[in-house]
Amino acid sequence: MKKANLIAELCQNHQGDFSILEEMVHAAKENGADYVKIQSMRSIDLNFRQRFEKGLEEGGIIKCMKRPFKKEYDRLKKLDLSINEHFRFLDVCRKYKIKPMTTIFSRNRINLIKRMKLNMLKLSSFDCSSHKMISEIITKIKSKLIISTGGAFDREIIKTADIMKKNNRKFVLLHCISIYPTTPSVASLSRIKFLKKLTPEVGFSDHSNPDIYSYDLSAIAKTLGATWFERHFTILEKNATKDGVVSVNPKQLLELRNILNQPNKEINKIMKRKYKKEQFSKIIGSPDRELTDEEILNRDYYRGRFISKTNSKKIVYNWDKNIKLRNIKQA
Repeated sequence: MKKANLIAELCQNHQGDFSILEEMVHAAKENGADYVKIQSMRSIDLNFRQRFEKGLEEGGIIKCMKRPFKKEYDRLKKLDLSINEHFRFLDVCRKYKIKPMTTIFSRNRINLIKRMKLNMLKLSSFDCSSHKMISEIITKIKSKLIISTGGAFDREIIKTADIMKKNNRKFVLLHCISIYPTTPSVASLSRIKFLKKLTPEVGFSDHSNPDIYSYDLSAIAKTLGATWFERHFTILEKNATKDGVVSVNPKQLLELRNILNQPNKEINKIMKRKYKKEQFSKIIGSPDRELTDEEILNRDYYRGRFISKTNSKKIVYNWDKNIKLRNIKQA
């Protein structure tokens, strides 16, 4: 039985307080995580886009979400981790003997990530199709990439896999649904079979509400061939942070670790006692799926949310083909 690799995603649940972040690293280690992950985003890189100031609704249907720039900037500003704190994070991981990871959100952080010398580097779902940034990363950074695929179209995922293979890079593709929280009826866990055609190592980033659905989706994903598992993690009250609703606490993380250690045969018995046949079939879903309306809205906002700039202050998106990395001002 292949080991299940468990990533505790710290996200912004540290609230910008490094002492909380250190407690999270310790708690994640104590409760079964193999990796702890931060997010290397900066509020200063947030991109102003006029259409999100008021959003757009037509006939009762949301066509563009409302996400005013100033409110989001003020929220993120309090959560920034400095460059120094990135390296302190590495020290804390060494202290507690747990492997570090981060997510890169913009091309201006490639040099920082290179200096961190990570074994694993994460790309978010909305950068699965940022093929220019992916190509730059694999020429500059030796880290193994773990790439989420929520909010990406099949053709984009396939192209990403092709780029990795052409460069002889090992990589992991994570199935996820870019809906927060995700309900079992839209989980489409059989997508794992589609991803396994592209790479031997696949996983699942679980955005379900653990207070309602426990570890169920992750456990079922394991029986379908997933070997990497990511869950948002918190040591605070669930209502204290934006991501609290999709985050596991230390007790729930340990429960997840324990179920992932079980043989698939045992997991199947447990899950089939919990769910009726029709419910279970919906959870499995189809390997071929269309993005939901909510995922399209999230893709529209989050793809291009963070930007880099050239030395002459020109905006650079993660997918811009005509801007060379050496011309991007690094952060």
